Amino acid sequence: MRAMTMALMLSLTAGALSAKPHLRDVPEIDGTLLAVGIADEIRKNCPDISARMFRALTLVNSLKGRARDMGYSDAEIDAYRTSDTEKARLKAARATYLENSGVTAGQPATYCMLGRAEIEKGGQIGALLRMN
Repeated sequence: MRAMTMALMLSLTAGALSAKPHLRDVPEIDGTLLAVGIADEIRKNCPDISARMFRALTLVNSLKGRARDMGYSDAEIDAYRTSDTEKARLKAARATYLENSGVTAGQPATYCMLGRAEIEKGGQIGALLRMN
């Protein structure tokens, strides 16, 4: 009986230790998708800036491979990717970032200003953009 109790405790502990966080809680995945969304919003609203589409597609595809390497199944990845709740959450986070960065909806000059600053900074968002 004691051996069974120990075995059960060990299996429960192992299960708890191997539990994966939701993909939204993995900064590498969620943050990258947010950056792609921000870059996309900038390029759609600033006529002077376009996307580095190949780079963006490569980055997004590599995220799926990275998630697989972290132990997520294709079903888990697709559920996260297609979730209306997650899309709405990322859209709200994107809107907050844009607003906090001085962007005003309907004013392309503000998107261009942010886009130029992101390109100059050379971060993840700027790497997905280029001046026309």
